[in-house]
Amino acid sequence: MCSWNPKARRIPYGIQGFEMLRRDNCYYVDKTRFIREIEYSNKYFFLVRPRRFGKTLTMTMLEAYYDINKKDKFEQIFSGLWIGDHPTESRNSYLVLEFNFSLVNGSIEDYKRSFDGICKIEFDSFCDKYSDLLPPETQAELNQCDNAVAKLKKLREKVQKAGQKVYIFIDEYDNFTNNILSDYTQLGRYMDETHRTGYLRTFFNAIKDGSKDAFERLYITGVSPVTLDDLTSGFNIGTNYTAAANFNEITGFTESEARDMIEYYSQYFDFPCSTDKIIETIRPWYDNYCFAEDCFGETTMFNSDMLLYFVDKLCNYRKFPKNIIDSNIRTDYAKLKMLIRKDKEMEFEGSIIQTLVTDGQIVGKLVENFPAENIVIRENFISLLYYFGMVTIGGFVKQEVIFKIPNIVVKEQLMNYLMENYEANNLIFNTYKGDKLISDMAFDGKWKEFFDFVAESVKTFASTRDKAKGESFVHGFTLASTCKCSAYFPHSEADTSAGFPDLYLEPRIDLYRDLKHSYLIEFKYVKAETTQTEIKNKEADAVLQLEKYSKSGFVVQKSKGTTLHCLLVMYKGFEMIVCREVLSVEM
Repeated sequence: MCSWNPKARRIPYGIQGFEMLRRDNCYYVDKTRFIREIEYSNKYFFLVRPRRFGKTLTMTMLEAYYDINKKDKFEQIFSGLWIGDHPTESRNSYLVLEFNFSLVNGSIEDYKRSFDGICKIEFDSFCDKYSDLLPPETQAELNQCDNAVAKLKKLREKVQKAGQKVYIFIDEYDNFTNNILSDYTQLGRYMDETHRTGYLRTFFNAIKDGSKDAFERLYITGVSPVTLDDLTSGFNIGTNYTAAANFNEITGFTESEARDMIEYYSQYFDFPCSTDKIIETIRPWYDNYCFAEDCFGETTMFNSDMLLYFVDKLCNYRKFPKNIIDSNIRTDYAKLKMLIRKDKEMEFEGSIIQTLVTDGQIVGKLVENFPAENIVIRENFISLLYYFGMVTIGGFVKQEVIFKIPNIVVKEQLMNYLMENYEANNLIFNTYKGDKLISDMAFDGKWKEFFDFVAESVKTFASTRDKAKGESFVHGFTLASTCKCSAYFPHSEADTSAGFPDLYLEPRIDLYRDLKHSYLIEFKYVKAETTQTEIKNKEADAVLQLEKYSKSGFVVQKSKGTTLHCLLVMYKGFEMIVCREVLSVEM
């Protein structure tokens, strides 16, 4: 690690507290203009964004702005920011009550106890922080209440008596939901908590009742709208702004914001290339999120945590990180493994995850909210992938949305999910051997052994259900197998000027200077009854396609400095009958 330039602002990677960020002279992408937008929106505001997308930092920014106790610190906190020059009348005029439900235990058995415990800490902090603005008996009377719902009702009474108004913030409101949904045996208990007289529903009903007087504003964030839908009939005062065009950029970074950040740090650190080259390199990894249909084709967003991770490594080491995917990102995506189970429950529709991995997109309708028991309905499952950030808005066809995988980071996670799905179905892939064979492909040009190995795995372990999926399964399994090697970016159905090759393995020459081999693979699949004449015709078509793809600007540019191998792989049923090199080109 190189020495840090003390003149440069700190990189706020991992910082979620807005005041800490400002106090420690961190670089901040100014999102304070959205304070006015939120203030002019409905008073009970709901926003969903994927994990690690800046939701908590945005919330703590709002808390600092509206907290009545921070009126004297306004200039210190907001000077130099947009809202510092354009403050609203409501600044620093609320008692702020915040809840972070990510700390609530995910087990339904422990849920109520954990929920009450977390809420008690927040109520105690609230009473201590505003003791001079609340009736003196407030803390003592709250201590006599048995649970969070009773405390909330008592607090409403005391706030109203004091003539004050409260702004409630709830972060990760759905944290326990996503854990519970991975185990369908708990769905009944979950329904009890969110329906009828369930505890969580009662808590939100108490907030709704308090909105008549004491609880003037509410801001809720999470990663899915599932819990909100289950609470809706009781808590029907919130407005969902997740897909609103005017809030598309509220979290994450636009390309302009990303450029400004890189340009700022390039003044203090000797970067290995220009800002344009850096953006070109990281765009396919971190960019391409669109959260509003009306913003499609105009603005896409970088994942803020991914970009901050990259900039932090770039500044500290003066070169691109070898691990361009932050290990913390992988950990967070691991929390979404419930998607594998849900995807398997949709077998009558086919695997949505497999379709996405092999085709790069899927068509459906964006559903604003839906109950937990209906997640496995096709449109709802696709929409859940959208809310989790696994797909994004990529266009429109007729009255439906084209959902696309936003970037390579997400694609790798989907490939891992797909591989885990295969393994769950006893399709065993010897990871150690597979990794070794892919490495031999990359550095020694020995490709035949890898495809033989994949074909043997498919033939030996694929189930009857897998075989029914035919070509899409063979393609998907091969593609997922290649994601294990960091030497390549695997592109499925990449949009080149010459068409859409089935699989292109883009070499990561930026990391491995001795990497000498890149690959274009065209898959063909024929049924058991296909004649030899038909097979030869398919082979001829594949040769023409590979010749065309090898000359496309996309492939030529990405393969420079390597030998490009153009391979034809054909299966008859689940038997690989052709695996040959059509041509090789020195790029």
